[in-house]
Amino acid sequence: MRAQKFLPGSCPTKSWGGIAALALAFFASPLSAQTVAITGGTVALGDGSEPIPGGTVVIRNGKVVGAGLDVAIPRDAEIVDARGKWVSPGIIAGFSRLGLSEVDLSADGSDDTNANGGPFSAAIDVAPAINPLNSTIAINRADGITRAVVAPTVAKSIFAGQGAVIDLGADMDPITARRRFQFVELGEGGAEEAGGSRASAHVLFRNALREAQELQRFAAPISGRGGNQPGTLGDPVVRDPNESRITGPSAQRSDDVLLTRFDAAALVPVLQGRQYLLVHVERASDILQVLRLKREFPSLKIVLVGATEGWTVARDIAAAGIPVIASAVNDLPASFEMIAATQSNVGRMRAAGVDVAIGMIDDNDTRYLFNQRQYAANLVALRGVPGATGVSWGEAMRMLTQAPADAIGLGRSLGSLAAGKQADVVLWSGDPLEVTSTVEAVWIDGARQPLETRQTRLRDRYQSLERKALPEAYRR
Repeated sequence: MRAQKFLPGSCPTKSWGGIAALALAFFASPLSAQTVAITGGTVALGDGSEPIPGGTVVIRNGKVVGAGLDVAIPRDAEIVDARGKWVSPGIIAGFSRLGLSEVDLSADGSDDTNANGGPFSAAIDVAPAINPLNSTIAINRADGITRAVVAPTVAKSIFAGQGAVIDLGADMDPITARRRFQFVELGEGGAEEAGGSRASAHVLFRNALREAQELQRFAAPISGRGGNQPGTLGDPVVRDPNESRITGPSAQRSDDVLLTRFDAAALVPVLQGRQYLLVHVERASDILQVLRLKREFPSLKIVLVGATEGWTVARDIAAAGIPVIASAVNDLPASFEMIAATQSNVGRMRAAGVDVAIGMIDDNDTRYLFNQRQYAANLVALRGVPGATGVSWGEAMRMLTQAPADAIGLGRSLGSLAAGKQADVVLWSGDPLEVTSTVEAVWIDGARQPLETRQTRLRDRYQSLERKALPEAYRR
């Protein structure tokens, strides 16, 4: 099929071929990293500090060279005048389903968030299903989101599968880190998937981890994939958990196993601490059970997701050194596992020493990631509410940038404007925590990104069309 050309502002809606041609044209030319100096703006570093007026951010070879005051500007740099504007790290969606589901274009739509009819659970890897042409990726990129933590949803087990970290760049390679974490439901959702009780969910989870313990004694890498490497964490024996085999005299698995061989193998890196474990819990008692799980299996790298009642056990969470990805505005008890919900949850956890990132936990909220900025701003506003506990502006910004990166072990390369980190940078018309502020430019890995979306193309088309050129229904 020959690609079609379209005038600026046009919208090819008459054929799937037109849509495909537009997508191919959009990604035809790879974006390249630039040497850029963004000068004179108010710079938010993303590390918890307060914004710096009249600062400079320098980008070279896809990395941040420097940010703040008195930053040397390379002679060959493209100068971007940011006077009267703000510069920040790109926002990281702390929890999302970006790239897995699409708006309905057919009766069935497009949804790869779970596998209700499939035989696998923990072994599921979302990375192959992520579509970089997904319209929500372009929309959220235009709102300053540059990276996202992408998790599957549970289907017939407490194990949803293995999530990924992606970038929202305009290219066909969105994966930053595949199989970065395993996602598990252990609250009401987990109880439902485990047969109707929390007790069943916890027994299932412990049984699964013990299966993984047994499996790692006899698992070996597939020939040609390489053997064990000295010095690696735990000298893991399963190099690629989705492509492992069982060897040795005890190759026969017991009859009471609850997972497929691939599912059990996928839990081996979790058990060894090579893969993060994101656990969705809301109720305080469920949180404490997860903390006990950490004591039972000390190698687990646990991240709490949700934690609406986290403030009631914040000291315990802090003592365990476990980070939290929380929804910032769960201030009403939507269910019996959120009876202690309060708008001060995040602020109180931070005051107790818990490292908190903002995420959109509810499936409906993950479709509206742009609300993250408003939620963070609400946390700042809470400081002025009698009896409430909020956070500073710098801390709120950190919860959108550095904290999500830290939670999943990518904080050394992502999350702030520190020298040497990936140059994910956003130029804003004003304070990024003000909902009226808009994105004027985005760089991902140092490459400037397009801000055009299907919505902007529709807007431009219908703003410029004469009445006589409108579809008949619009002329009546």
